[in-house]
Amino acid sequence: MLRIIAGEAGGQHLYSPPDGLRPTMDRVRAALFSSLGERVVGARVLDLFAGTGAMGLEALSRGASSCLFVELRKGNVRCIERNLEKTRLGQDRRTPVLLQDAIAFAEHRVPENSFDLIFADPPYYDPGKQDIDFAGRLLRSERLRRALDPAGLFVLEQNPLASAPVPEHWELLKQKRYGITEISYLAPR
Repeated sequence: MLRIIAGEAGGQHLYSPPDGLRPTMDRVRAALFSSLGERVVGARVLDLFAGTGAMGLEALSRGASSCLFVELRKGNVRCIERNLEKTRLGQDRRTPVLLQDAIAFAEHRVPENSFDLIFADPPYYDPGKQDIDFAGRLLRSERLRRALDPAGLFVLEQNPLASAPVPEHWELLKQKRYGITEISYLAPR
């Protein structure tokens, strides 16, 4: 069962829609947020391909000042809204939930210099089964890079067997693999 790992809402279980999402495993989220440390406190967060909202909710629980959730599926948006209600993490913070395609938002609507942390957990790319490389499109998005504060961080989850190459406008700070998950920590150049 999916839960908040630590912070204000630590230990609370989250709702999950029944449509076969692949939420980030608890141990991966725990390691990721441990590596981010105090960077989360007071951060303005963007959670793309938000799914259940677990990444953004974890950030809020650990002291982020706001989180914008972007998710395309109506059932998942409702799930995020229920999780915000259940954890009460949206009561005194800005926590809008947009029903929108994450790629379209990143390429056309994301405001400049608005976020300290951007999390993205797009559907994993498998060249043999899927023709859209969502992670690659996010990495190539100049507008997404400009959405980050100059000292901000983009945390991208992807399939390690089909990792997208990192364009020059990103600096790859580190990459960590957890089984079928690869987490890349990127800074804007």
